[in-house]
Amino acid sequence: MSAHSHRTSLPKHLKIAVLSMSSTRTFENDKSGLWIKKQAKKEGHEVVIHQVIPDDANAITDALGHIIERIAPHAVIMTGGTGVSPKDVTIEAVRPLFDKELTAFGPVFAQLSFEQIDSAAILSRATAGFIKGTAVFCMPGSLNACKLACSNLIFPELGHLIKHAKE
Repeated sequence: MSAHSHRTSLPKHLKIAVLSMSSTRTFENDKSGLWIKKQAKKEGHEVVIHQVIPDDANAITDALGHIIERIAPHAVIMTGGTGVSPKDVTIEAVRPLFDKELTAFGPVFAQLSFEQIDSAAILSRATAGFIKGTAVFCMPGSLNACKLACSNLIFPELGHLIKHAKE
């Protein structure tokens, strides 16, 4: 199979869940989550749920478990809670759930971030992996970080990731 035919056989219309972690944002002012939702639709995907939940490990694992088990999206795109403050617990809540971790996601995101925000890129702990066949991406809550990750990493490779996860 040629590289071109491999790429053309990828799924193009996927079910996406958007999950924002914040103690201050509401659904109405969740700029990052709303942008991800709009961009996913532009890419031809269906957004099956968009929630804003507190920066709380139990709330995160409960919401993620519900979404994966009951709604069964191809991917969950999570924003917020990836920094270094004590309230940033997204990574601690999600990473232990991974069946497989996409270990290149964080470093590649950091490299792209470094090109934009210089050494402040080390403050992000972005990560990604699979939980029960669902791709899960954890990225910072800033709108610029979401645009960077989604436009350069997540949406260009999502069909490819899902195809291989379902083999």
